[in-house]
Amino acid sequence: MKEKTVKTPKAQSKLPVIAFVIPCYNEEEALPETTKVLTEKINQLTSQKKISPKSRVYYVDDGSADKTWQVISDIHKKNPVFCGIKLSHNRGHQNALLAGLLTAKEKADALISMDADLQDDTDAVDQMVEQFVQGNQIVYGVRSSRKTDTFFKRATAEGFYKVLRAFSDQPKDIIFNHADYRLMSKKALDAMELYGEVNLFLRGIIPQLGFKHSVVYYERHERIAGESKYPLKKMLAFAFQGITSLSIKPMRIITSLGAFIFVVSIAMLAYTLFRHFTGHTIEGWSSLAVSVWAIGGLLQMSIGVLGEYIGKIYLETKHRPRFIIDEIVE
Repeated sequence: MKEKTVKTPKAQSKLPVIAFVIPCYNEEEALPETTKVLTEKINQLTSQKKISPKSRVYYVDDGSADKTWQVISDIHKKNPVFCGIKLSHNRGHQNALLAGLLTAKEKADALISMDADLQDDTDAVDQMVEQFVQGNQIVYGVRSSRKTDTFFKRATAEGFYKVLRAFSDQPKDIIFNHADYRLMSKKALDAMELYGEVNLFLRGIIPQLGFKHSVVYYERHERIAGESKYPLKKMLAFAFQGITSLSIKPMRIITSLGAFIFVVSIAMLAYTLFRHFTGHTIEGWSSLAVSVWAIGGLLQMSIGVLGEYIGKIYLETKHRPRFIIDEIVE
C-alpha cells in the first residue's frame, strides 16, 4: 500500500484564518450564549488584527435529540460566520470533533476545538493564536487548577489522568488536565488524518504527532446551561477506551500476573506434597477454596481484557466510516 505523505502548507498570510470547531450534543440551551461570546471574541481579535476576517465557527451536531440543529441553522442565517455540520446519527464526542476538524481544515490556517458549554475560557484563545503565529503547530489548553470542582469530581478527574499515564506505553504523551481544548495547525491536522483507526482517543494520538507545541493555562468555568455529557460512567468508559486504544500494557500485566501465579502454584504444590506425606491431608480446604476463587476471578478478568482488544481488532477490520455527514451549512 502506498504511504501518504504530509504536505507542507504554503506560507500563511499575515493574518491567520482561524476556525473554531465545537461538537454539540443536545446543546440547544447553551448555543445562543456560546454564539454571543464567540462573536465578541472573533470581533475583538479581528479588530486587533490578530486573525483574519475570514475566520469561522463550525458547530458539529452529533445526532442531537433536541432542537440543536434548528438552533445552528437559525444562527447561520443571522450570522454566516457561524457554520453547521450535521452528522447523520450520534457518533460520540471524539468522532464529532474529528468530523469538524477534517471538514474545516481546508478553509483555515489553524483550528481551535472547544466545548459548547463555555467551560473552556475563550480568553485563552488570544494566547493560542499568539503561540501559533510564533511557530507552534499545536497549542494545548490546560486547566490551571480544579478549585471549582467538588472533591469527588476532582478526585475522579485526576485519577483519570493518573490511570492513563500508568497504563500508557508513552506516559509523557498524556498531558495532565488537558481535555480537547487546543489549537492545531492545518499541517498538524494533515498528519493526524493519516491515523485511520476507528477507536479514537485524540488526547493520546495528537501528542504522538511530534510537532512543535506549547501549553496555555486557563481557568475552567461552570457550565452555562444543560447537563454534563461526561458523568462518572462515561468517564470510566472513556478512560478504558484510551488505555486500550493506545497501549497493550494491560495484556503485559496479565502475562506478569500469570507468571506470578505459576510461581505460587509451584510453592503450593510443594506445600501440598509436604502435607500429604506428613499425614495432614484434611486441612487446607479453606486455602484451596480461596485459590480457586482467586484464580477463577483472574481468568475471568483476563478473558475480559483480551476480549476488549479482540473486539477493537474486529471493529478496525470492518473499516466502517467514523462519521457520516448529513448536511453542511456555510
